[in-house]
Amino acid sequence: MDVTKAATEIQAWWRGTLVRRALLHAALRAWVIQSWWRLMLMRALDRKRREALVSYVNRERAVVKLQSLVRMWRIHWRYCQVLKAIYNIRCHWQQQNCQTCALLQGHCVVTATHLQFHIEIINPGGLRAGAVFPRPQ
Repeated sequence: MDVTKAATEIQAWWRGTLVRRALLHAALRAWVIQSWWRLMLMRALDRKRREALVSYVNRERAVVKLQSLVRMWRIHWRYCQVLKAIYNIRCHWQQQNCQTCALLQGHCVVTATHLQFHIEIINPGGLRAGAVFPRPQ
C-alpha cells in the first residue's frame, strides 16, 4: 500500500504541475493578446487624434486665409474710396482755380490698421493751406 500511495502522490504532483504549466501558458497567451489589442487601440486613437489635428489645422488655415482676403479687400476698397475723393478734389480744384495756378501736393500713409492722406494746396504766392483726410469709416 505504501507503493500505491507514493505512486498516487507522484501522479497528483505531476498532474498539478501539468495543470499549472497549462494555466501559465494560457495566461501568457492571454497577456500577449491583450498587449497586442491595447497596442492596436492606441494606434487607432493616435490615428484619430492625428486626423482631428490635421482637420483642425486645415480649417484654421482656411479661416485665416479668408480673413486675410476680407481684410485685403476692405483696405483696397478704402484706398479706392480715398483715391476717388482725391481725384474729385483735384479735378474740382483745377476747375475752380485755374487762374491762380495753385498746385496740390499730397502723401499717404497706409498701414495694416489705417489709411491716411495729407493734401496740401500750394499757391505760387507762397501761401499754404493744408488738409488732412483721415481714413474713411
